[in-house]
Amino acid sequence: MSALRAWLITDPLIALATILFASISMIVSLFDNAGRRQAAIARAWSRVLLAVSGVKVRVEGGGKISPGGSYVFASNHASYMDTPAALANIPVQFRFMAKKGLFSIPFLGWHLARAGHIPVFRDNPRAAVKTLGLAAGAIQKHGISLIVFPEGGRTATGDLQEFKDGAAFLAIRAQIPVVPMATIGMRSILPIHSLTFHGGHVTLRIGEPISTKGMTTHQRGELTALTRQKIVEMLEQKGDSQWVS
Repeated sequence: MSALRAWLITDPLIALATILFASISMIVSLFDNAGRRQAAIARAWSRVLLAVSGVKVRVEGGGKISPGGSYVFASNHASYMDTPAALANIPVQFRFMAKKGLFSIPFLGWHLARAGHIPVFRDNPRAAVKTLGLAAGAIQKHGISLIVFPEGGRTATGDLQEFKDGAAFLAIRAQIPVVPMATIGMRSILPIHSLTFHGGHVTLRIGEPISTKGMTTHQRGELTALTRQKIVEMLEQKGDSQWVS
């Protein structure tokens, strides 16, 4: 049993919220081919999860993002709660790439599939490359944003891991900016391999968008290195902002 599946079973409030919002999303999906209403439902679900878990998020750099813009957000990844924190606090049309196993979880997986989120095939390199191409096409066609965790998984130590090139590849193919993003303090909220929540304060720090206009996929390594460096700098800096959720 995966940690997320066990978490949904062991925390009744989170499981109930997931079932409720996923059911609503399934119904809405019958009338919402673009997935925009489902994205709004996912945002509401994320806010409920944060409230139930006692997590308050402060956002730094939110003014750098246009609500109608299309971006690839590249973030560090320390907890399963990283995604709800982003969904609840960044006002764009989000989709995200998630490991294929999440799509098999009842209610949650159904919502992921119907809302247009993108499964990642980690054990099949050929399928993974095809997925990146489909994701870039979806960005261009629907004007959406994606959130990607370039480390490829949650960090077990809290240290930032090396980045894979997927986020840079997507942004270059779609010719949209990469936005470096740092989530600070989330590892103590829900550590890896743990099912116990610890309420607290988290900072979501948004960096300056990095333009990819004119870049080719041969430059994805360069863009990946730059994105990682920006996230390192954001993880180390201090800042003040208002608690928003």
